[in-house]
Amino acid sequence: MAKNPKAVDLPANRLLGLLTPRDYNRLRPHLGRVPLEYKKSLYEADKKIEFVYFIETGVGSLVNTMANGQAAEVGTIGNEGLVGVPIVLGDDRAPTSIYIQVPGDGLRMPAVLFKKELARSATMQVVMLRYVHALFNQVAQSAACNHFHSLEQRCCRWLLMTRDRMQSDEFLLTQEFLAMMLGVQRPGVSIAAGGLQRAGLITYKRGNVTILDGAGLKKRSCECYGISKREFDRLLSD
Repeated sequence: MAKNPKAVDLPANRLLGLLTPRDYNRLRPHLGRVPLEYKKSLYEADKKIEFVYFIETGVGSLVNTMANGQAAEVGTIGNEGLVGVPIVLGDDRAPTSIYIQVPGDGLRMPAVLFKKELARSATMQVVMLRYVHALFNQVAQSAACNHFHSLEQRCCRWLLMTRDRMQSDEFLLTQEFLAMMLGVQRPGVSIAAGGLQRAGLITYKRGNVTILDGAGLKKRSCECYGISKREFDRLLSD
């Protein structure tokens, strides 16, 4: 197969960076760079997953939609991971959808080719399964966090997680996404963000966030930010 003209040599995605050179070189010809625009659908619930994505910048939202149309965000994926976990686990669809909530860019390849390369390499399987474990831990930690911690603590946590994934103190984060992540209505987002602004920790205007004091945000955040970060670092280390 001819090399994809948009293929990349040095991955910014953390998961790709953990692969052995041999494994990465098998994937590389099939990886094409794609823009990840706000609200871009990466796959839809109960439909066949055609592509897997390795996000480099931006955040994808794992969304569960109820029969009445209400939707809840149950997990997020950034530059640490893979969009297409069901493929790793031997399936080709899921009851959840994933779409982009914080725009950026990334790499994608056909799911059928990824599945084939994954089956050829035990070392690649180990890396991908460790990521699946880390994602499960994140979802579990978020469930506990939503139950026990205040709105402001949870808001600080998500802002810090988004900064880590964007590798920038400035990013787009709409009220809609924050409300979905925090499990509140939009007025709740205004209350939480307003308190952080008055404390001089962030500025938040028309969906654009600038973190002014990361250390201050960490102090106001709950322990869940540190726990999730340590788990990703532990599981996605060399």
